[in-house]
Amino acid sequence: MEFFFQFADFILHLDKYLSQILQQYGNWTYLALFLIIFCETGLVATPFLPGDSLLFVIGAFGANKSINLWTSFVVLSAAAILGDTVNYWIGAYLGPRVFHYNGTVNESTTIMQLKKLIFRKEYLEKTHRFYEKYGAKTIIIARFVPIVRTFAPFVAGVGTMTYSKFLFYNISGGILWVTSLLLAGYYFGNIPIIKNNLSYAILTVIVLSILPGIIEYIKTSHKSQVTSDK
Repeated sequence: MEFFFQFADFILHLDKYLSQILQQYGNWTYLALFLIIFCETGLVATPFLPGDSLLFVIGAFGANKSINLWTSFVVLSAAAILGDTVNYWIGAYLGPRVFHYNGTVNESTTIMQLKKLIFRKEYLEKTHRFYEKYGAKTIIIARFVPIVRTFAPFVAGVGTMTYSKFLFYNISGGILWVTSLLLAGYYFGNIPIIKNNLSYAILTVIVLSILPGIIEYIKTSHKSQVTSDK
């Protein structure tokens, strides 16, 4: 529980912690930021890492010259693209050995064990619903939806999407995601009312980023309820 509160404090006060890291480590901060975005998008075990909120805060820091915005754009775009690429190949290699994937995730003794350690069936099924609705464009759309963002490239690797097709959407989505949130932080993060209440702004970014998933879940639950009532 203590770890949870510490992590929540870190997320809500990203600006304070990022400022401390910049003062202490200078340009090495870019490596730390690269690793956070890379792991959040590239490892199915770390979907809880801050993505949207971190990019927003970096954009705000770029506006007051605390960090170089162009360097951040290059480093973080590379992290997002490489993260999804690694996740795709993990799915391509590991997926067939763990799942019998035919539109659903079938349970076995192996998956039950691995699910407890790494995978969450509901995350995979949620991601699969995105693929059913949006097709290959899921790779782009998922960039803006936490959890799904982490699992989309994995499911693409498990499924039948060719790497060349995946790469196109991966690069497009990665650049669009990083650019939009850096610019949002750059233009809005230093407006006095937001700058003085950045914790609330970060919370707003988090809520807005998970809202589509909540709406999708409610719609799916309602549809399932209607079907079962029939």
